Amino acid sequence: MAITMITTLMLMVFYFLLLYGGVAFVQNKKFFSSAPKEVYDAVPDRKERFHGAHIIGWIIIAIAFLILFGAFILGAWDGIHNNFNFIEFFIRFLIMLYGMETFDIVFFDWVLLCHSNFFPHFYPEVKDIVGPHLFGFNWKTHVMHCIIYIPICALLAWVCTLF
Repeated sequence: MAITMITTLMLMVFYFLLLYGGVAFVQNKKFFSSAPKEVYDAVPDRKERFHGAHIIGWIIIAIAFLILFGAFILGAWDGIHNNFNFIEFFIRFLIMLYGMETFDIVFFDWVLLCHSNFFPHFYPEVKDIVGPHLFGFNWKTHVMHCIIYIPICALLAWVCTLF
């Protein structure tokens, strides 16, 4: 259970670093494609905040993806090492992905988008747009993720049981 919690936390770190690298350093409007339409429309195309900012952002994003892959490798390796069966792998991966989705809803949507100065700090243009009224704007996407995670976890569990 401890490894499952550690890997879930790793996915949360991955998700945050992905957002931070994109929003704070790369500052490409594409990173706002999942944001509310009002926010997306208000975000201007920006040049580098300072020389090398894009490079720093892409390095942060690369580290984030290493953490993502590391979380799944650690979860799989530990399960193989402890002779997990299909159901144990499936539950582990489901906890990991549902934990990341919960983090997205609670931390990204509720805290960062609705109740903090995170986005307005980097994009002052959105200061009057973000707020509690935006919570739940992407509920269909979250539901879709929760449904899609089931076959993904089943596939990952099946692959892990082959070893």
